[in-house]
Amino acid sequence: MNRHRKTVAAGMLLALLTACSPEEPAPETGAMNTAQSTSESSPAADAEAGENPFFSDSPHELNFPPFDRIENAHYQPAFERGMAEHIAEVEAIAGQTAGADFENTIVALELSGQLLSRVSAVFFALNSAHTNDEIQALQQQLAPELAAHYDAILLNRDLFTRISTLHENRQSLGLDPESRRLLERTYIDFVRAGAALNAPQQERLRDINARIAVLQTRFSQNVLSEVNDLAIVVDSREELTGLDEALITAAAGEAGERDLPGRFVLPLLNTSGQPALASLRNRELRQRMLETSLSRGSRGGEYDNRETLTEVLRLRAERARLLGYENHAAYVLEDETAGSVAAVNQRLAELAPPTAVNARREAADLQRMIDEEGGDFALAAWDWSYYTEILRAERFDFDESELRPYFELDNVLRRGVFYAAGELFGIRFEERPDLPVYQEDVRVFEVFDVTGETLALFIADFYARPNKRGGAWMNAYIPQSHLLGTRPVIGNHLNITKPPEGEPTLLTFDEVTTAFHEFGHALHGMFSDVRYPSFSGTRVPRDFVEYPSQVNEMWAVWPEVLENYAVHHETGEAMPRDLLDKVLSTRQFNQGFATAEYLAAAIVDQALHQLAPEEVPEADEVMAFEAAALEQAGLAMDEIPPRYRATYFSHIMGGYSAGYYSYIWSEVLDADSVRWFEENNGLLRENGVHFRSSLLSRGGSEDAMTLFRNFRGRDADINALLERRGLN
Repeated sequence: MNRHRKTVAAGMLLALLTACSPEEPAPETGAMNTAQSTSESSPAADAEAGENPFFSDSPHELNFPPFDRIENAHYQPAFERGMAEHIAEVEAIAGQTAGADFENTIVALELSGQLLSRVSAVFFALNSAHTNDEIQALQQQLAPELAAHYDAILLNRDLFTRISTLHENRQSLGLDPESRRLLERTYIDFVRAGAALNAPQQERLRDINARIAVLQTRFSQNVLSEVNDLAIVVDSREELTGLDEALITAAAGEAGERDLPGRFVLPLLNTSGQPALASLRNRELRQRMLETSLSRGSRGGEYDNRETLTEVLRLRAERARLLGYENHAAYVLEDETAGSVAAVNQRLAELAPPTAVNARREAADLQRMIDEEGGDFALAAWDWSYYTEILRAERFDFDESELRPYFELDNVLRRGVFYAAGELFGIRFEERPDLPVYQEDVRVFEVFDVTGETLALFIADFYARPNKRGGAWMNAYIPQSHLLGTRPVIGNHLNITKPPEGEPTLLTFDEVTTAFHEFGHALHGMFSDVRYPSFSGTRVPRDFVEYPSQVNEMWAVWPEVLENYAVHHETGEAMPRDLLDKVLSTRQFNQGFATAEYLAAAIVDQALHQLAPEEVPEADEVMAFEAAALEQAGLAMDEIPPRYRATYFSHIMGGYSAGYYSYIWSEVLDADSVRWFEENNGLLRENGVHFRSSLLSRGGSEDAMTLFRNFRGRDADINALLERRGLN
């Protein structure tokens, strides 16, 4: 997933926008105490002035963050000074006696807040990737402060008057297309943030934004705490029969770290389903694992998220109404390529019935298998992955576990992900062990363009750890901008289980696909070639941001690429052609399940965010509301829970609120683009040049669907998606 354009354009949001990833929830911007945001820097900040690494440019090329010099104590002074400087810059823009022009108002806003951007980019990235108690405590403190800080800017009447004047006269300003778009986006974003409201309305908006910021932080921290608290403890090796030996060893190591000698610990991932369910033969353990996973955030206790969720939903709905929208979904979707609630509801309604038919057909196949082997039970959610793998082995004559020896991490990265990018775009990669990292497993690569010049620096953070949030995402630590003179520093963050010392890291095919997906986001950031930071890289509508990354998944199974990286980690022999063909032949296998679990989550997201404030269910009714929404959509299947239940649905606590539909929306564009590559002979340099120049390099500097048409030559055709998922 990746970070995209939030509700406010201009460089003032550089920090929060670069802090997250496309799939990761973005912090919602809002209010903060104006007096606090305009105060002088604190004594602590003054004391740190000579040594705080955020107070000056990095000594490393491309301003690569000096992770080896950054300490927890540096963050708060840098935030305090950064907010104070930012407010001073904005007040100078708003209060100048010269009349408003594009340079002294809009460009000046783009240039403002650079210290705040610098510290925020690192702080929020590490809060996701390598957090600790001090960082989490500071996040709780900062959430309402930053919300109020941005409200102090977005609700500044003098500033908005200048922006409005420019917007009214934009036809006569002689602006180039990117500059005109920046002016229009800035005006729209200020209006959507409440700049046109009256004083009492703005005061209420500040209160709402501050409270939401606090609640979102609490929700996200509860999700991480719940995952760690509910890790599955197993007493004996026999119970783990079927699990890969390396994973059993890793589970023993995890138990040792938790002071549980002789036992085994299976950490939970953030999704409802868990990878171990596909191979564990012990049905009782499978049931315990899935039921534990599904209970997260709704089981009572310290980390229960139901109250937090319902309060966020009510506040979002109230804010939308205050801004003139029927509900939060209407507010969000107006600014996406979808354009409206009706368009999203129609797309989901079109996909749900054929998806349900496919899923029920797959369930019937699995039940027959259970019956034939003498199983005296009905298929349950914890059985699906296990029997699916057995069916896959029968139907296609191979076991998913046969693939893992051919998917060693470094081969996948260098001979797969990097190889495909090199062939298509002419770029190359060189590891940089001399650059500092924040954790010993993190790697850094310098990326060279086809001209031989440095294009970007790429941070690869692939392993799971207890202080890292679940999922996979991309970060722009430093976004590209000609105005700022910056080139990109981009990170990919995955959650692959680290094997015992000396053992190879062997991936599942899903993990391989995720690596290609996230690198698609990275390419979007690396190839950015825009003037203004507000348009850099992945700062595009949420329902467009996943599109380039989903296109990049195609190279994981492109024969030339797959043959290059799918080699046995011990022998170096290529994956046998018959096994390779079987991998390719299974691409539509189990698509009913995959589509159903995804659509279920997307439908729940929309149902929650299409409510008026008075319609939001009480905390103890949230799970019943979720079930009713799925029943109404025709996707209520006990055997297929939503990919995320509402109480651990981290996406909707930020940038994906009312936006989880984006993946399937983007996949329409993705599937049609893959068809274009197939029609044009695939992995050719000229194809890469066209994709890069017409779309990847443009970021948000042009309308997203215009960019798609520039690449594809026409509007998207949904039939390619329907064929891919077997829904036609």
